[in-house]
Amino acid sequence: MMSPLCNRLSLFLDGELAPVDEENFRHHLARCDPCASGLHEAMQLELLGFNSMGDPVALEEDADEATAPWDWVPLPPPPPTAPEPSRLPSRSRGPWALLGAGGALATAVLLLLFFRLSARDAQDAVWLAKSPSRRIEARVAYARADGHRPFVPLRSGGVRGVSVSAVSPVVPLRALANLEDQGDLHGIAAAYLVRGDWRQASDFLQRLPPSPDRDSDLAIIALEQGHSETALALLEGVLRQAPDHAQAQWNRALVLREMGLTLLAADAFDAVAKQGAPGWSEEARIRARALRQQTQARGRAWKGARAAVRDLMVDAQARLPLDEAKQFPGIVRLAFYDAVRAAPSREWVVRLLPLADVLDGVQGGDVLRRYVLRVAAKDFSHRGPLARDYAKLVRGELASPGRLLETLRLSGEDDLYLGALINTVSAARHLEDFTRLSQAAEDPWLSLLAERELASEDERNGAWWKAEARLRAAVNACQGKGLSYRCATLKKRLSDLYLALNRPAEAFEQSWSGWRASREMEEWELEQQFLQELAHIARYRMDVASARAYLRESLSRMPDSCEQRTYVHRNLAYLAWSEFDTQGARDALELAQSCGRPLGLPGALLLSYLARFGADSQDADLLRRTLAELRRTEPSAGKLAQMGFAEGQFLLERDRATGLELLRSAISQAEALPDDVDARKTRMGAYNVLAHEAGRGGDSGEALSLMGAALRVDVPDRCVLGVAVDYERSVVALRDSQGALRGHFDAGRKAHLGKDADGLVPPALQSALRGCEQVDVLALPPVHGLRGLLPADLAWTYRVGRPQVLPPGGGSGEGPHLVINGVEAPSALGLPRLPPLAPPSMKDPRRVELSGMQATPSRVLAAMEQASEVEIHAHGAFSPEMSDASLVVLAPETDGRYALSAAQVRALKLAQSPLVLLATCSAARAMPFLHESFSLPVAFIEAGAATVLASTEEIPDSAGRFFEAVRERIRTGAPAALALRDERRTWLATQPGADWVHGILLFE
Repeated sequence: MMSPLCNRLSLFLDGELAPVDEENFRHHLARCDPCASGLHEAMQLELLGFNSMGDPVALEEDADEATAPWDWVPLPPPPPTAPEPSRLPSRSRGPWALLGAGGALATAVLLLLFFRLSARDAQDAVWLAKSPSRRIEARVAYARADGHRPFVPLRSGGVRGVSVSAVSPVVPLRALANLEDQGDLHGIAAAYLVRGDWRQASDFLQRLPPSPDRDSDLAIIALEQGHSETALALLEGVLRQAPDHAQAQWNRALVLREMGLTLLAADAFDAVAKQGAPGWSEEARIRARALRQQTQARGRAWKGARAAVRDLMVDAQARLPLDEAKQFPGIVRLAFYDAVRAAPSREWVVRLLPLADVLDGVQGGDVLRRYVLRVAAKDFSHRGPLARDYAKLVRGELASPGRLLETLRLSGEDDLYLGALINTVSAARHLEDFTRLSQAAEDPWLSLLAERELASEDERNGAWWKAEARLRAAVNACQGKGLSYRCATLKKRLSDLYLALNRPAEAFEQSWSGWRASREMEEWELEQQFLQELAHIARYRMDVASARAYLRESLSRMPDSCEQRTYVHRNLAYLAWSEFDTQGARDALELAQSCGRPLGLPGALLLSYLARFGADSQDADLLRRTLAELRRTEPSAGKLAQMGFAEGQFLLERDRATGLELLRSAISQAEALPDDVDARKTRMGAYNVLAHEAGRGGDSGEALSLMGAALRVDVPDRCVLGVAVDYERSVVALRDSQGALRGHFDAGRKAHLGKDADGLVPPALQSALRGCEQVDVLALPPVHGLRGLLPADLAWTYRVGRPQVLPPGGGSGEGPHLVINGVEAPSALGLPRLPPLAPPSMKDPRRVELSGMQATPSRVLAAMEQASEVEIHAHGAFSPEMSDASLVVLAPETDGRYALSAAQVRALKLAQSPLVLLATCSAARAMPFLHESFSLPVAFIEAGAATVLASTEEIPDSAGRFFEAVRERIRTGAPAALALRDERRTWLATQPGADWVHGILLFE
């Protein structure tokens, strides 16, 4: 259905709209298929010499370009039509930002011409400085490439992730050569950036030393490739170093807009406008005004719809919100049920029939019409008083909700009883009644609600796998626009479950999908819920920049809500603490208390960490009140253990003996709940605090023992190193070749660990291990799995505990040697084909290969169960959106699944305790969780593997030979740590550029 805004297309093309209207139409254009088609047809006409109304036009030469002689070239074909919006990738449906549309089509013709300028203008040609428009929306942090021109993207370049370089003028090679001779790599990168050639630009930017300008430009590439969170983190880093960095300010606004954080984006554009840069300032001002107006208008429309349908409960003559039901079927349907239930007379109910028909028309069928007619046939001498009391219950005016609930249960008015169970949040206590009534209604909206409650019951009973299956089935069964709201709430519930199970990648998948759906539906309140869910997930993944942005956007949308202010500032306090900003954390916590609302468990935990830097009696009172409020909510056993941890850590600085006792008690409680994620967090957190407390007191032996207990590993008497990091603290403890103890404690850390652990173990302690043939490393998360912990010339291995017991008879070593090789990865991924392995130099009768299209995840998983050696030579991938650990790319199943994940491996039982060689890129990478090590190598160990070799980084095709050489050394009897060290030495001595071998780690 065409929108009334579609009538403005010709005005937009001819540049006759006011700037704000032009910007608003641009946002409409990104979501409107008819307008997108109209734009493309107009471009074809323009290319043929017609204007937007179909009249012939003459193309005039721009007088400003007269000084640059043109060489005539044939006109290339018009750009291909962009994919339909419904088929675009999930992150590529942002606005096209067509600004300055007057004459845009004529400009498009010029942009399609390849031209050569005279020598005197060659430098301007490098950065397209005299082009009448710019091809990319972002600002390049290179002065000669940052001149303002209107942004007029080509049809193929208006979509995130689609390069405009194919239709851009070629880069003058002589000018580029001159730049390279001058060492101006940034100038070369800028030349590729302005043409949208992201790969070439990235190659040159990566060769530059770190700087604000470089990172601002790298953020452009991340944004254009669909990695908004990465782009935001880069830009936040730039603005911390250079708060007035003009290009970073602009690009940050684009990233925030792409993430859907439109009010924050408007604020960011306002900041650019205040800088007063010619052209950029005015464009920023227009963009800010349009974003703010559009967002606030959506909010007002949604709130108006909600108010209109609520009026039906109190006013028999209230207007029926029929138009609102078409635009916001979710919130209107949600309130429609209460309006029918609260109607005190037959006439009042029958009056709602037109609204029922509109809602049924959105979804299809006549469920709501039949419901209204059933209720209208009731005896209102009996139902009428109950309906009036129900209306009071919904409005919060009833003194004894429990008494009404019991009255309705016995009344025979089942729909009123069902509504009361929903409104009093009593479904869990009366689950049998709730599910029976929901299913008897034969209404998919209510049936899906019942599935959500049954899943919650499964989770409460510890059967999380049943809850997951039930919710996934409900999401898959949820079809139709009229149920979109309910579908989104199911995704929110599934996301909550995945977070509770410490599976943030899957939580993100559901939340991002729900966030997009709620934005498309313009369901303001659902958007708010998903903003906070995404913030929670980002915080979980230590993505502080994204978490902070989601939180601030949610507060900007509801600035007057006390509940919002408490929630947002409490979480901002935690984020400040995670960035080692103690004062910032205290300031935010102070703001969180301004409404007098409970701080919750996150607030209690934060208070316990802040106590390390001093706590007064007011902090103690606040913690006591917070814990008392939490206990009144009947928390789970896992949360009770977390509360004990918070109290124990807080008391360490005031009453050490009591604090230690509480922490040990929290560990005991947690170990009785092995399947509870809150309990697992408590267990590792308490062990970490105790190990640091021992290190602070100079007891290195106790610190080592505690780290071994945390990892469920026996601590060797010699040649062992223990390492742990807890925010600003780190502790190192070791026994050298003679068993002598050494240790180091540091409480002055100012940054998180990066991708490696260089410098974490002081040189003096590294030297103390020189007499060891090999070193066992006990590293608590997030240190576990980092490269560079010890020098490359030491033989060392990460020790991993194995909570599962192997089946009897396992570990004979007589199973097949499984080799995954020559995998046919899905063609859609565009991965280069890996060269096949050379045949083995010696006969190997137990060698079994899975290759080509046979190497699917299900076949590989089945073959590994009885293998005594497993080698996987395939592409690897690390994507936080897909998994919390690295994935192995295998051949696709019939349903399209191709990834081998850590979760799948962890569920195996590897009977032969195999040696596992993961010759894939980044196989050892994982999210830096603070409470557990979750990676592909750890998953193999937990499934029963004895030894795993894997890389933390990208590896070349030749890496397969390296892994095989290590395997051959192990087969001859060399300990795995020595085999790895010696083969690494050989490659470093004989293979130029083999630095990647430092990233190969050993797990045992």
